[in-house]
Amino acid sequence: MKITCNFDSGNIDVIQADSIDNIQLAIRKDHNSDFYQWFHFRLHSNSFEPHTIKITNVATSAYPKGWADYQAVASYDRETWFRVPTEFDGKELTIHHYPEAQSCYFAYFAPYSYERHQDLLGQSQNSDWVQLVDLGETIDGRDMSLLVVGEYEAGKKKIWITARQHPGETMAEWFVEGLLDRLLDEDDGVARELLDKAVFYIVPNMNPDGSVRGHLRTNAAGVNLNREWQTPSLEKSPEVFLVRQKMLEVGVDMFLDIHGDENLPYNFVAGAEGVPSYNAKMAALESSFKQALLLVTPEFQTKFGYELDAPGQANLTIASTWVAEQFKCLAYTFEMPFKDNANLPDEQFGWSDVRSMKLGQDTLIAVRAVVDQL
Repeated sequence: MKITCNFDSGNIDVIQADSIDNIQLAIRKDHNSDFYQWFHFRLHSNSFEPHTIKITNVATSAYPKGWADYQAVASYDRETWFRVPTEFDGKELTIHHYPEAQSCYFAYFAPYSYERHQDLLGQSQNSDWVQLVDLGETIDGRDMSLLVVGEYEAGKKKIWITARQHPGETMAEWFVEGLLDRLLDEDDGVARELLDKAVFYIVPNMNPDGSVRGHLRTNAAGVNLNREWQTPSLEKSPEVFLVRQKMLEVGVDMFLDIHGDENLPYNFVAGAEGVPSYNAKMAALESSFKQALLLVTPEFQTKFGYELDAPGQANLTIASTWVAEQFKCLAYTFEMPFKDNANLPDEQFGWSDVRSMKLGQDTLIAVRAVVDQL
């Protein structure tokens, strides 16, 4: 039996693996950080009997409540990721698996590889509507890439979408892939109308270093990028520094920052009600966007989410609140679950890469509902 994570986004330490019913593992912390929750490893075994895998250090992970009612994902081909029976007893996470092939991958959520990220950029730039912009480099020397979709004309709205500031939240880049699939479809009426009225500025992966390193929440320096938006630096948070610089250069009329939430089994948004300049127009835009998305898909809901910020008490180091305050515009943090959507459960796949992509496609309809009011 062999267990390895020596690949893109891999993360696990082997404590003991002397039999198929005594596999003990631990998740590695993000570099220079105490955050950890993301895991991704491959198990190779010649036994086709049931395997019992225990991850022993989850009780002190970043979000221990996130393990309750959670089911790990597995794949034989790294294309189809399905849920496997998983238990949390308050101390350890136990994964039960009856292998159907010698090699099986396990992960916290369906991984989105750096290779797929590069493919997404390359395929997108094949469209006549797309310009691929190199903003600069990360700490590890990877590209910070921006897709500009649409042709600039005076009066067009500027809509920004960023994803995966927290690299373990891979559903965010799946969401963006789905959104791009629809936005670049020349036969789609929603896409064509939106591109008549707006230019989209899309950063599919805000944290490529953390993604490749197998981090949950931080970049190569161990910095949580979604706490850097007031005072980013090229030394510790070049990813935010470069994107923020471009935003200040071109402007922002609407902003969606795409994330995943470990604890809540729902899709929801967090708004800017706590920023000092919050006003009736911003409130009306938020309401219109949410109401439109509720009509579009049952995957979205507004009952469950984060507590609202008190007036003037928003944390302006967070992307969506900094953008809302800086540009006086509609700005949302968009959250998806690592678990399943409790309102529309799927026992086999849970919340998944495919459902994330479809939600990205559907979100364009909600953007269309507000674009004329931005």
